[in-house]
Amino acid sequence: MDNTTAQIIIQIFHYLFFAFAFLAIVSYIILSVISAKETTQYLKKKSFINYKDILSSSISPSISIIAPAYNESLNVVENVRSLLSNHYANYDVIIVNDGSTDDSLEKLIAAYDLEKAEFLINEKLQTEPLRAGVFKSKNPAFEKLIVVDKENGGKADALNMGLNISNSKYVACIDVDCLLLEDALQKMIKPFLEETETTVIASGGVIRIANSCTISGGKLLDVNLPKNLLVQSQILEYIRSFLLGRMAWSRLNGLLVISGAFGIFEKKIAIEVGGYDTNTVGEDMEIVVRMRRYMEESNRKYKVSYIPDPLCWTEAPDNYKDFISQRNRWTRGTIETMRKHRKIAFNPKYGSFGMISYPYWLIFERLAPVIEVVGLVYFIILLFLNAVRWEYALSFFLLAYLFSVLLSILALYSEELSFHQYKKKGMGIKLVLLSAIEPFILHPFILYAAVRGNIDYYFNKNKKWGKMTRKGLTG
Repeated sequence: MDNTTAQIIIQIFHYLFFAFAFLAIVSYIILSVISAKETTQYLKKKSFINYKDILSSSISPSISIIAPAYNESLNVVENVRSLLSNHYANYDVIIVNDGSTDDSLEKLIAAYDLEKAEFLINEKLQTEPLRAGVFKSKNPAFEKLIVVDKENGGKADALNMGLNISNSKYVACIDVDCLLLEDALQKMIKPFLEETETTVIASGGVIRIANSCTISGGKLLDVNLPKNLLVQSQILEYIRSFLLGRMAWSRLNGLLVISGAFGIFEKKIAIEVGGYDTNTVGEDMEIVVRMRRYMEESNRKYKVSYIPDPLCWTEAPDNYKDFISQRNRWTRGTIETMRKHRKIAFNPKYGSFGMISYPYWLIFERLAPVIEVVGLVYFIILLFLNAVRWEYALSFFLLAYLFSVLLSILALYSEELSFHQYKKKGMGIKLVLLSAIEPFILHPFILYAAVRGNIDYYFNKNKKWGKMTRKGLTG
């Protein structure tokens, strides 16, 4: 290879990386502006809504809260109590004990006075069989509670069992280790009630991190900032992702994922598309994409909504081993979904779903870690060749860093003006200061987990969920 050819190749790489970075920055700016507008409009509309009407109305749509549980002995009693204390007129709670090997079922039986019950199951979706059976409480105070004990089949299989058990029009799928706020259901059901000509197939809500918060009796009593820098960084990441990302995609009707921690679906359509896919570790994203694809191919007007209220609080990983395992699984789930539904990509038949949403997720979510690693390898090669133009390289890295910090501060500003959850003295300053070091605390490990996720997906097909050590939310 002569010197001229090498220079041409280097220039091509320069332009490609510059184009990717430029498009990423522009897209984040556009999404931030759209998100700010959407959040402002939501808060204005919210000020005129009387949620007590939804709360007390006997004709409020029926909702089943489905919570899969596997070895959740540490949290299960408290978290079920939080689900049962929801301020909504017409709901039930279905806990699916997915073959737990600990004493989760025994704790539930003792705490809620459960007894085995005869229960007709509409087996529209194939699942693993029952183990001990279906349980209901002898105590009228817990009449909304249904506990199902089945053989282990994974989270998706447990959710499908819940869909079979439910007699409600809508289902709220939630992780049992999450804390649901008391007004969550009446806020989440609102998009379904507002639309008349468009079918709302799903609605998601903001997830917040509960580590170090004070929780008792299934209720969030006090919001605290954890001392662990990894957890603090995830708080910042969640605020940025949910307030500046998903709100914008909701406005554009381009959401491809609703967090598995908490989302409401129209049960009929969820069953029509075949329920949750048991052959993926990203079942939450996959079912949303499949439901959207089903509606597009049926030529039906539909919408996937999003609520910016912090309605659900969950426990985040507080060590890098669990954090990497979690993000590894998210990466593999994204790859599986994008590959399974690749027919949608750049396909005008699917409208903005195929021409905007899917390509964006493909380039800036699925391929971004790969492009970044290629860029790092390319930079190392240039170092060995002594071909680095340091004035451009340093300017590029500085731009990326400053833009990341600015985006975090913008997200914190949006949080402060809207929901103001971190209101104790000094919390806001700590989070602003954290935005300066968060890229170094979190991003290298996210990148590493994404690389591992790609390797595991292609070369370790037997790898499944991975484990996260729970510390418990009560405290």
